[in-house]
Amino acid sequence: MSATSTGLRHRVTANGNGKISITDEGRKTDQLLDSHTGYEFGGPPGVVFIMTFFPTLMYYLWICLWFYDGQLVYPTSVDDIRPFLLRMWEHVRVDASPNLYAWKVYTGLMVYQLFLAGILPGYKQEGLPVPSLDYKTLVYNCNALLSIYASMITAAVLHYTGIFRLTEIIDNYGHLMTVAMIYGFGVSFFMYFWTVARGEQIRMSGSFIYDVFMGAALNPRIGSIDLKMWAEVRIPWVIVFFLAVSGACKQYEQYGYVTPNMVFMCLATWLYLNACGKGEECIPQTWDMFHEKWGFLVIFWNFAGVPFTYAYSVVYMASHDPSKYQFSTPTYVALFTTLLTAYYMRKSRFKMQTQGIFKYRWTFPQLPWGTINNPEYIQTAHGNRLLTSGWWRYSRKPNYVADWIQSLTWGLVIGTASPIPYFYSVFFIVVLIHRCSRDFERCALKYGKDWERYCAIVKWKFIPYIY
Repeated sequence: MSATSTGLRHRVTANGNGKISITDEGRKTDQLLDSHTGYEFGGPPGVVFIMTFFPTLMYYLWICLWFYDGQLVYPTSVDDIRPFLLRMWEHVRVDASPNLYAWKVYTGLMVYQLFLAGILPGYKQEGLPVPSLDYKTLVYNCNALLSIYASMITAAVLHYTGIFRLTEIIDNYGHLMTVAMIYGFGVSFFMYFWTVARGEQIRMSGSFIYDVFMGAALNPRIGSIDLKMWAEVRIPWVIVFFLAVSGACKQYEQYGYVTPNMVFMCLATWLYLNACGKGEECIPQTWDMFHEKWGFLVIFWNFAGVPFTYAYSVVYMASHDPSKYQFSTPTYVALFTTLLTAYYMRKSRFKMQTQGIFKYRWTFPQLPWGTINNPEYIQTAHGNRLLTSGWWRYSRKPNYVADWIQSLTWGLVIGTASPIPYFYSVFFIVVLIHRCSRDFERCALKYGKDWERYCAIVKWKFIPYIY
């Protein structure tokens, strides 16, 4: 009996001998998965709620953080509801207006990142076979790392010459956030209409607002630039990093020094940004690139959600006296150690190995044992392979565990001074658990009995021995 039909565990060599091939059975399953089979996120009513609730929540949390000492404020009586809402609106109208400065800065960042993505050389990475393109593989120009360092050098020159002071980023947080939201909505609707006009839509439900939310385009590109991958790395994490640097610059101007807490956030945001750049060749193998469409769900969160909700601790520290969040030396050591340990648990190159397209790419800093040699896997009847080695022996999503631990430290860095910086870790774990359920439901349909065999070996969905 063949390995394909039994789902036995195998090993693949590090250089990727033995490419995967999609079976006829797998093609039929992929065709089903590339059609609309049901609503997610509560369908049209649910996505309308999400599209209105999250922007409102972002304004509310920012106002509490910046103007109310980082504490959650709310009406204390029925009579106070109207005055409370008017105060909230006044903060948005005055302190978060989409002014010309914010438009110039945010638009300038996007244009510059597109420019760098288009001209800089990069590592050419082949993606997974795309069923909707008759299993064609797209090539991705992975030049994020060069773009990141070019952006850092450019920002340093602009800051020290006085052309653009980095402290202005944190000072104009509300204005920039509003412009980012406008871009999030605008690009989402534009991409929907553009894709439908070109006849390139896929997996459509027939509900206008739901399809705007989930997206119509799977692989939108401008020349060699894959917009999904560009938006995932070049916009959110670049902004988050420079927000942290802006906070550090503001502290230095105010106090003549930078607190260890702010240094921690500069390091944490740089590690995350740099990890995205140095491991960019892993991104084309992910769910985001292979299956998720480019709609509001992804666009808004990359343009506005991530950069303006994940670094609340920076906003708090930039607007409050350091005495409110000072720690002992052992606490700082524990924080930095936890961050660096979580950072070490990075992605595997298993999918590239199974395609026979893996090549070792040296980028700084490369840590040892980042690639599993001779990994074990389950060969599926679909034609794909399911990894059962390394961290993936103990969890189906070990990289999610590492990401979540890092997110938790971004709140712990200010202790109990404010609950708002913990939004990232609380929201993130809800998203990850929901994402796991979406992914596993799709895998169960895609792999059938082979998925059951895989789950029998890798028992834990997310956090080993817990969930």
